Amino acid sequence: MDIFTLAANNLLSPIILSFALGVAASLARSDLTIPEAVAKGMSIYLLFAIGFKGGVSVADHGIDLTLGLSLLAGIVLSFALPLIAFALLQVMSGLSRLDAAAVAAHYGSISIVTFVAGTSVLESAGLTYEGYMVAVAAAMEAPAILSALWLVSRGAGGRKMESDLWREILLNGSIVLLVGSFFIGMATGKEGLAEIESFIVAPFKGVLCLFLLDMGLVAGRGLRQGGRVMRPGLLAFGVVMPLIGSVAGLGFGVLLGLSTGGVLLMMVLSASASYIAVPAAMRVALPEAEPSIYLTLSLGVTFPFNLTLGIPLYLAVAQMVTGG
Repeated sequence: MDIFTLAANNLLSPIILSFALGVAASLARSDLTIPEAVAKGMSIYLLFAIGFKGGVSVADHGIDLTLGLSLLAGIVLSFALPLIAFALLQVMSGLSRLDAAAVAAHYGSISIVTFVAGTSVLESAGLTYEGYMVAVAAAMEAPAILSALWLVSRGAGGRKMESDLWREILLNGSIVLLVGSFFIGMATGKEGLAEIESFIVAPFKGVLCLFLLDMGLVAGRGLRQGGRVMRPGLLAFGVVMPLIGSVAGLGFGVLLGLSTGGVLLMMVLSASASYIAVPAAMRVALPEAEPSIYLTLSLGVTFPFNLTLGIPLYLAVAQMVTGG
């Protein structure tokens, strides 16, 4: 299957079309909304389901050296990618050091929804992947934030890291739920999955469609409100950086000997940009940074790019390189 067929299939999937509907409705200023409590409930469901299924896969696969090395690779990528993003922003955007560091943090951390969309594409293509990639996703949330703070401290003569920031990083709800459900799945294995399969397997894609409808509404609002701060260089960065990240993820995935599905997910994690955990941490750590810049870039530019064109491109490259 060539890249154009993959892209067409992905663009015409219910998941992508639901996101597109949300963006279109928001840009047209429709009064369509998803209640906040419902959106939060859907995100809790998705995080629990993907974490639990990942834990079951690890229980079935067993803990080995590749798992440990994959976690280490994820941490290294999360530390390093913000440094690349920061250097790129210095050339392409003209942002202040503070804003550039805040944006860079988003591009070392991950978007769990993009990860979930990647697993959905793999399932549709009939490809398997290593279940412990969920643990890699969790490991990549926090290191990027530390890289961003180091970048700022280099220009500010040092910066005290508040205890509130560490709380944001270590006890962020999405990380706690993802890691917790992962360990529940790993402890209960296939027997545990069989007990709740009708809840976390069959409804998964339907809930994902509604969640991405809400994400489309949020992204559309971000594009409307953040359009005034989006210069051509910033917009270009929002597409170029995920491509650079995906190449780094490809290299690590191949070196680790991951399956085609595992390589794709390593590329997706490295190419995605956080819009939940990192913005929450930035509000505490770098309150002077401009949210309209980093939120519009991560949610309004990089997220739609990855969802519509990026994932099919990454899959085509992963299949070509691994022969899968």
